[in-house]
Amino acid sequence: MADLHPIRLWRRLLSLPNDSPAKTIAMALAVSAVCAVVVSSAAILLRPLQEANRALQQQARLAEVVATLPGMEDVLQSAGTGKLETLVVDLATGLPATGIDPVAFDMRAAAVAEETSSPLAPEIDLARIGRRPHFARIHVLKRDQQLALVILPIYGAGYQSTLHAYLALRGDLNTVAALKIVEQGETPGIGARIEEPAWQKLWPGKQIADENGAIRLAVVRGAATSRFEVDGITGATRSSNGVSNMVRFWLGENGYAPVLRNLREGKF
Repeated sequence: MADLHPIRLWRRLLSLPNDSPAKTIAMALAVSAVCAVVVSSAAILLRPLQEANRALQQQARLAEVVATLPGMEDVLQSAGTGKLETLVVDLATGLPATGIDPVAFDMRAAAVAEETSSPLAPEIDLARIGRRPHFARIHVLKRDQQLALVILPIYGAGYQSTLHAYLALRGDLNTVAALKIVEQGETPGIGARIEEPAWQKLWPGKQIADENGAIRLAVVRGAATSRFEVDGITGATRSSNGVSNMVRFWLGENGYAPVLRNLREGKF
């Protein structure tokens, strides 16, 4: 009967000449196995650190959004916390989703995967995103059990790029607290001005819908003439329209409208 004791097998392997094909193949397999174990172990051990870094990046971006809102530091302090509550919501029901880790959830990945998104018909795809994720991650701040602030991630097609932004709403859910463009690739010096603080400062205080609930918030060509309008950027009509369409889509029924209704009704 062959001796299959692992230690003795290893010793016999080491005793073979260095130019032995069997020894060369066996050593290559052994090195590959050790490397695979090391890489797998590193991935497992580093995963908590990666998730923690992802959470820190998320909070840093949120802190940047909050910093643009007049008086929000006082609101956060009075609420007794410096962090916003992060929730994953089901866009179809407008309610918090179950079984999804808010930190690990990747809305961008969900938006392109067939199993976690749905195609949009052209007539309703105002933001020209093609597919809409089933779930989204939002950020909610309450003060004395009352809703004080909601921050919604939104995205849509601009003139030359996909625009990514945060839209912050006051507790009445009809007043814009801030719009923060966080990623864009529009024409430098023209469409890229949507990321300039001076233009983004035009958004706070604007109203979303009229008394009948119709969404009227829009970027207009030229100067704004009502509480629902934001000045357009001269020479950047397509980029301005991209922002306007993005905001209107995500505030509509195919975006966050079900979520906002449930927030108004205190279902969160």
